[in-house]
Parts: sequence; structure tokens; C-alpha cells
Amino acid sequence: MTSSELTEDQRRRIRGALETVPFAKLIGLELDTIEPGLAVMSLRIRDDLMQNSGVVHGGAIASLIDTAMAFAIIPLLAEGERTTTVDLTINYLRPLTSGRAIATARVLRAGRRAIAVSADVSDDLSNHAATALSTYLRLSSR
Repeated sequence: MTSSELTEDQRRRIRGALETVPFAKLIGLELDTIEPGLAVMSLRIRDDLMQNSGVVHGGAIASLIDTAMAFAIIPLLAEGERTTTVDLTINYLRPLTSGRAIATARVLRAGRRAIAVSADVSDDLSNHAATALSTYLRLSSR
């Protein structure tokens, strides 16, 4: 994981998030790069993530996107603040069948209550496979 622009507190929060997302571990998501407002996550394509027509299931790609977006947001949050996904729109552009799916998520705008994020998914050869837009809501622990 590359994370040179993060404070030690941000690194601690990211490590904690990585350890407490069991579903990400289950499907094998990996955090490749993270900095404030940007995260790159990847997923090794394997048979148990395929649908019956031999391409990666859309739900696996959606999980990769949603998780990458959430990690792009983490360094921007105040202590005790969390987020939740309000909406997620994905356009699937190309089927993925082998190699790795790589999601690059970028925060477009971090407002007081809502955070807009975009993501693009490509394969190992940089073929654009999906694009997404999402809104997250800030939640405080109070």
C-alpha cells in the first residue's frame, strides 16, 4: 500500500478500517494506494467471483467500487466521523474475465453533510471496464 501523504492518525484509521471490513477480506480486496481523496483498490479475478456466463459478477465489481470510494473518503473524516453510502450508480462498460480489476476512486466534493465520489474500474491492460458515481452521507458518533 502506498500512502506517503497521510498523517499517522489517518494511517491508523485506515489500518483499522482494513481490519474491520470482513466482506472485503472475503472477496479478496486489496488496498494498493491511498491518499486524501484518492484510493486505488484491486481484486484478483477468480472463478468464485464469476457469474454463469464466465465474466466477473457485477456485485463483485460494485463491492470493489464502493469499498474504494469509502477508502478515498476515510482520510478526509474527522475523528469519530463515519460515512454511509446514499446512492451508487455504476455503468458497466466491458466484461472482465481474468487478471485483476482495479478501481480508482476520487472524491469530487466533500461537503459538510454529503460527499460526492467517482470511480473508474479497469483491467490489467488499462481497458476501461466500469465507471461509477456515488454520494456518501457524513455520520457523527454523537
